[in-house]
Amino acid sequence: MSEIIFGSIIRHEVYGKGKVVKVEDLFYKIDFGAKGVIDISKRAEDLIKVLEEPSVMGEEDVPMDKLEKTLTQILDKYLGITEVVSLGEKWQGGTLVLQPGSSGLKSKEIPIETFFHKIVMLRDRLRVLEQQINSHAKLTDEDKVNMQQYITRCYGSMTTFNVLFKNNEDFFVGEKTKE
Repeated sequence: MSEIIFGSIIRHEVYGKGKVVKVEDLFYKIDFGAKGVIDISKRAEDLIKVLEEPSVMGEEDVPMDKLEKTLTQILDKYLGITEVVSLGEKWQGGTLVLQPGSSGLKSKEIPIETFFHKIVMLRDRLRVLEQQINSHAKLTDEDKVNMQQYITRCYGSMTTFNVLFKNNEDFFVGEKTKE
């Protein structure tokens, strides 16, 4: 029998099918579902490995669309950052070209969708940082305001990229001037 490692799916004569959840020096901890986690000696001859590669998802595969939907719901519930942000139609399928100022150097081409995705990720991470600052228990209100000002300035620095967004409500907004 091949080596039994963490994540291996095995079959036991008495307990049925289980998954190795821990490998100790003398025994395996195996989760047999409703029967619980049971210690089985490494010398036991009634263990049969039924899956060569440990399964990341467990015994059954979860369809990617179902996993993505579940993850989106969790992120939306706890972080509130999973809104769909669309790239403007005129940019779809386009390429961002970075042309060096020195002749003889190669330019770099990046699909606009890839660049746009990174911009949106940056925006989402700034929002998470904002939430963490606002909910931080040890920061004073003055510290929170000072840090918020830096984040607002970051948003202001990113307004150049607003041209890529399909919808105005998705734009970066920096510090607003007082009238």
